[in-house]
Amino acid sequence: RHLTLSETSANLPGQDHCTAVDMCTTQTQRPEHDIETPYGMLHVVVRGAPKSNKPAILTYHDVGLNHKLCFNPLFNNQDMQEITKHFVVCHVNAPGQQIGAAQMPQGYQYPSMDQLAGMLTSVVRHFGFKSIVGLGVGAGSYILAKFALLFPDLVEGLVLLNINPTGKGWMDWAATKLSGLTSALPDKVLTHLFSQDELLSNTELVQSYRQQINNTINQFNLHLFLNMYNSRRDLEMNRSGTVFNAKTLRCPVMLVVGDNSPAEEGVVSFSPGKFTEAFKYFLQGMGYMPSASMTRLARSRTASLASGGSGDGARSQVCTDSESSEGVGQLGQTMEVSC
Repeated sequence: RHLTLSETSANLPGQDHCTAVDMCTTQTQRPEHDIETPYGMLHVVVRGAPKSNKPAILTYHDVGLNHKLCFNPLFNNQDMQEITKHFVVCHVNAPGQQIGAAQMPQGYQYPSMDQLAGMLTSVVRHFGFKSIVGLGVGAGSYILAKFALLFPDLVEGLVLLNINPTGKGWMDWAATKLSGLTSALPDKVLTHLFSQDELLSNTELVQSYRQQINNTINQFNLHLFLNMYNSRRDLEMNRSGTVFNAKTLRCPVMLVVGDNSPAEEGVVSFSPGKFTEAFKYFLQGMGYMPSASMTRLARSRTASLASGGSGDGARSQVCTDSESSEGVGQLGQTMEVSC
């Protein structure tokens, strides 16, 4: 695995109904919330109380998952406790993807990817968050990146696992349609979540995900979400300086990709400790958690800079998944870590 760290608030209308920290704390005493948005309801789970001087960590899961399947292995890991005690964590479930969700009615128009991003403003407004640090996986990464483009003043940083910022071309679209005629829904989702190598070699892991996809997520709702993700458009971002008035992310971005992308689940499930080290170092670089102990990642970075000279030399030794991350953010200061 490789972690790529890139160093590159206006209030919403109606946000004044929950501006005091004690009022927001009352809002989050109930961990589960159903929040009304212009495009439907969102099921949100909140852990901890808002900190007046810190952003909320807002997570968004991938297709075929929900907040429990996607993020529980990471946030239940002991290494994450040093982070979660400093931040309120807000887990967002895409419409109809949470465990026990009712089936959407026939003819229901699932929100577009742009609309899914816009729905997050209702979450921010509901809890009175001043800003967020987004943590997304796959489709969730795309949604959070779009949210950051639409509302840059509300996003202090992004951690994006295996984002694909490009839409499907005509050939990809046709292949998806053809495979849809012969492949069961779980198989289509597994192809999205895992590489071919992992599908062949990690039989036990794949079967575990297949069972969870079948048993915990409403299949009709999942089909709607998957179709909408496959219909996404390009984020149309450019690296800063390459195009006049380039559309780029204005916040620090940490990109996380796998050797055989899109096998992002291995990053959060199999190496939570290493991912947490990188995440903590990323937050420290943003000015938070200054008293936290220096991680092994930070020490290794310091040692490599001292012994290796320029960062470019170190970077050339680490391969990255350019298809997953090309065009995302401004890669002014980058750091790559092999996990």
